[in-house]
Order: sequence, then structure tokens, then C-alpha cells
Amino acid sequence: MSKPRIAITTGEPAGIGPELCVQLAAREDAQLVLLGDPELLSRRAADVGISWHANVFSSDNPIDDPICVMPVKMAGACEAGVLNTDNADYVLDTIRHASLGCKENLFDAMVTAPVHKGVINDAGFAFSGHTEFIAELFNAYPLMVLVADTLRVALATTHLPLANVAGALKQSTIETTLSILHNDLRAKVGISSPRILVCGLNPHAGESGHLGTEEITIIEPAIKAAREKGIDAVGPLPADTLFTPRHLKDADAVLAMYHDQGLPVLKYAGFGEAVNITFGLPIIRTSVDHGTALDLAGTGKAHGGSLNAALETAIRYARHNQPG
Repeated sequence: MSKPRIAITTGEPAGIGPELCVQLAAREDAQLVLLGDPELLSRRAADVGISWHANVFSSDNPIDDPICVMPVKMAGACEAGVLNTDNADYVLDTIRHASLGCKENLFDAMVTAPVHKGVINDAGFAFSGHTEFIAELFNAYPLMVLVADTLRVALATTHLPLANVAGALKQSTIETTLSILHNDLRAKVGISSPRILVCGLNPHAGESGHLGTEEITIIEPAIKAAREKGIDAVGPLPADTLFTPRHLKDADAVLAMYHDQGLPVLKYAGFGEAVNITFGLPIIRTSVDHGTALDLAGTGKAHGGSLNAALETAIRYARHNQPG
């Protein structure tokens, strides 16, 4: 197999992303290409006491160095821990270049360091998150999946106010979500016959309609339709008991109905080591499970466990998806 080339976006420049990226070790099994401002990366390396240099990589000059930089210049000043709206488009540019590089087969996968949604929105960009932004670039239907060890949790809805979740759930979108989860567990992860547990929306999965009817009118019909297509989907199950060893031991993934239904359990199980993966894309994209941690930026105290786990996952998926 050839050595995969992995694009790594360096994230919000005032956060911990740049310093975590410059602390990545060179690898024998992959080439790492950091997308960001070289001056910023050198400065953050100095902040945390690292002697660091990387040669320039471009589509016209795809060098083979174990670690190199594809330069993307910041528009404004940057101080560790201090957000600047002038750099919002810079952050989005790093994501664009990495995504399009994957589309054009310049990169075999991309890993994203954390961004700050608030400062991007304050700069005037409609931005609800990496997942939605990358999916729009590909005109794709995204599915956010977080992984901690053997636990995989997918989300039927992502970054929505809780009051909007029930209205966003549709039988057709849950069917689509189950199909994407089933197909990518097979194609990207290599699980031949994945088993998916599906959460209910309401307490006790609606308790036969006494605590809500979404299970009866939306979720159950979606599961039935998915099973008729050969997808091993089980549910809807009460979320408060689904995440127990008895249920999870034979499951390959859980489909939660909303962000804070599934992710607190997963992050408790593996915070700092969990990986965010976007299914439903024609490329491989993984990310960290944490935010920008502005209070830690430039201190050298940030922990790179999740970034390393995201990189390991991207490399593994890229090798699995190589021809032959």
C-alpha cells in the first residue's frame, strides 16, 4: 500500500489547534500536511518550547517530507487566547483547501482541529459547524459520528436548539441517516453486517405514546423501512437504558436523535481521546472531540490525545479505502 497523505487544518488561530498541530510527531505510515499560516505555527511552537520548521507544500510542489505546511495566510493579528473576527475567513479557507484537496485526490483524508463557531458568525458568515460547512462544499447529506474506543454514536440532528429537535425529525431523514450509517460502517470501517441501535426521542421512548408520539409516527416507521432494505436497525429504545453494556455488547453503532442525547455518554467514556467522523461525504474527514480551549492556548498545557486519535482514525480509514 502507498503511504496516505493526510491534510490537517490547524483550526482557530487563537486556540490550541496550532500548538497541538506543531507537536505532532513525524510518522512512517503517513505524510502530514498542515494547512495554516507558517508564521503562526512557528510562533506557537516557540510559545510551547518546541524548535519547529516545516517545508512548504503546494499542489504544484507536493513534496514528500513527513510533515510539511500548505500555507494559508491570516488576514489579521493573532494573540493566543484572543479571538479576532478578521481571521474568520482564514479559518474557513483552511477547511476549503483541505476539502477540495481531498476531492481532487491531492489528499487521502482530512483531519480538522477545533474552530470557534461564535467568532465566525460574528464576522458575518453563516456557520453552524465543520460538519455542515464541509457537506455544503460537496452538496452532501452529512452524518456526525463520534467514536470512543468501540462506542460509535451517530446523530440524527446536530447543532440545533433543543426546542427545534422534534420538528426537525422526519421519517425520510431518519431513513437516510440509517442508510448512510449502514453504508459507511461497511465501506469506511469494514464492518460487513453492522447492527445499529436507535434511540427514542422522548423519555422511555415515548412509553407507548403517553410521553410523546414521535416514536410511533416517525421513528418506528423509519426503522421498519430501513429493515426492509436489509439494514439491521433496532429500536426505538429508551436512551437512559440503551447506553448500558447489555445493549451495547452486540451493537456497532447507536443513532441518537439529538446532540446532547448521545454525546454526553460518549464523552464521559472517552473525553480527550474521542474522534468526530463525518459520514455521508465522498471523502474521509475526522476531527477532535473538543473545542478551542482559549484559556489554554499558548501555555503548553493542552492535551493532544483527541487530535492523535483523529489522525490515527484518518490514516486507518484511508488505508482501508485504498484501491486493491
